[in-house]
Amino acid sequence: MISSRIERVEESATIKSSKRAKNLISQGIDIINFTLGEPDFDTPANIIEATHRAMLAGETHYSAGAGIPELRNAIADKLQTENNIPTSAENVMVTPGAKLAIFESMMTLVEEGDEVLLFDPAWVSYDACVKMAGGKTVWVETDPDRNYRPTKDLAEYVTDKTKMIVINTPCNPTGAVYEKEQLQEIADLAIDHDFLVMSDEMYEKIIYDKKNYSIASFDNMHERTLTINGFSKAYAMTGWRLGYMDAPQHIFKSLEKIQSHTISNVTTFIQYGGVEALTGPQDELHKMQAAFKERRGVLVEGLRELGLKCAMPDGAFYAYPDVSEFGTGEEITDRLLDEAHVAVSPGIAFGESGKNNIRISYAASVDRIQEALVRMEKVFQ
Repeated sequence: MISSRIERVEESATIKSSKRAKNLISQGIDIINFTLGEPDFDTPANIIEATHRAMLAGETHYSAGAGIPELRNAIADKLQTENNIPTSAENVMVTPGAKLAIFESMMTLVEEGDEVLLFDPAWVSYDACVKMAGGKTVWVETDPDRNYRPTKDLAEYVTDKTKMIVINTPCNPTGAVYEKEQLQEIADLAIDHDFLVMSDEMYEKIIYDKKNYSIASFDNMHERTLTINGFSKAYAMTGWRLGYMDAPQHIFKSLEKIQSHTISNVTTFIQYGGVEALTGPQDELHKMQAAFKERRGVLVEGLRELGLKCAMPDGAFYAYPDVSEFGTGEEITDRLLDEAHVAVSPGIAFGESGKNNIRISYAASVDRIQEALVRMEKVFQ
């Protein structure tokens, strides 16, 4: 018998799309895979070397559940200096990837019947985590022509059951970056109606022509905000499974219970790689940022030449074109894979508003992007 918590959760659509693509690749078919949000770069050598040194030094035993002091201090310093968040190491929890930080937060804070506001479209795992915690997702309709702002007053979605709102900037799947004024509106509402904010800032280092703002830095917001981040995207460390969250103390102690009874601690020597990522040279990070910006231009301009409506994303490494002139997002996803051997994700995976969209991850070389655009001509004619 499967629990009802799991029965109401669907498989990750992005991972499902990737599985189908990888199955074809295993058959010897050349698939250009744009499904997963995984940088195609190798982890910078200085991070690998620091991790290796830690292993050789004997850092292969249990660590404190919340993380080694060196990494918690480095993260707190980063949040203070870069994000202007008034925090300390005591508020920092190191997790095996940011995804578990989101899951732990939902399980700690959301009770049966609580409502969690998600902007439509939103990353696939938020809704799944809400459901596993017993909560109800309330989808906030947004306008793509207005930087994905709500189409009506956000306050209209708030009820006495509202427990939390989830924000993700830069956003997966759209690449939208919230303006300071947008975040202030959310902060004011959270304070006025006394609910929490989860701020997923995983893509903060991959931002192009705008500035990143952390909502926990706003007046009176640190005490009601969980800031979640990690190393996967910025430092090409997806397989390392290293993330973190910053939480107010009245929540932190409960979060720590989950971690102590599940994973015990993040792999100890990997945490030293995280210290090096934050405190060591940032040259490779800057090179990756520049590469993503170049790829963004090549992909978006190419999609527009194919006749697709596609906004230029301000951050992350995703394009989110409207394919409605050629079919639904799901239809086009299947056709691109079957006819052009290009794998993308259907927009419907990220919310009802995405039924006419596809998500394309441009975490691939310019050569592969250009080849994909040529192949796509078979579908977009």
